[in-house]
Amino acid sequence: MKTTITAKKMQISQNFSDYAQQKIDAKLGKFFGDDADARIVLSEVKNQIILELTVKYNSMIYRAERSAVDKNDALDDAIDKIIRQIRKNKTRIEKRLKDTAFKEAFTDAVPEQTDYEVIKHKKFPMRPMDIEEAILQMNMLGHNFFMFSNASTGEINVVYKRAEGNYAVLEPDNA
Repeated sequence: MKTTITAKKMQISQNFSDYAQQKIDAKLGKFFGDDADARIVLSEVKNQIILELTVKYNSMIYRAERSAVDKNDALDDAIDKIIRQIRKNKTRIEKRLKDTAFKEAFTDAVPEQTDYEVIKHKKFPMRPMDIEEAILQMNMLGHNFFMFSNASTGEINVVYKRAEGNYAVLEPDNA
């Protein structure tokens, strides 16, 4: 598995890089093939290390974000979170992971969720707007996300509020 580590406004040691590669290979290697990409982004906020771990494999994206005083602890927690995501959705994602991923990985019984229950379908008119107007609309509605037609691109986009209070935009990649 290819692992890329990026640090924002901080330095990382070779020891952490080696530790991260070893942990990811040992714990996540059984689920993903060699062509999987793992990306670690580290930043420091108020004496806390914030670690984002993203694994891309077979057009699926697995992501975990954790914060801790120590970057090794944050990495361990993030890896455990991705493993919990895989366990929770085992039957749905089993076909997308390595064939041998579940043969011996989980010996303890995990309750399987067979179907998601959709309790509401909603349609609404979308008029073209810019990102700032979409954020304003989202905030006025009191939602954490808002789908809109981007006036500059003509594409359907989603703005959402991140945990740290910033905003982000999801755009389709028609590549």
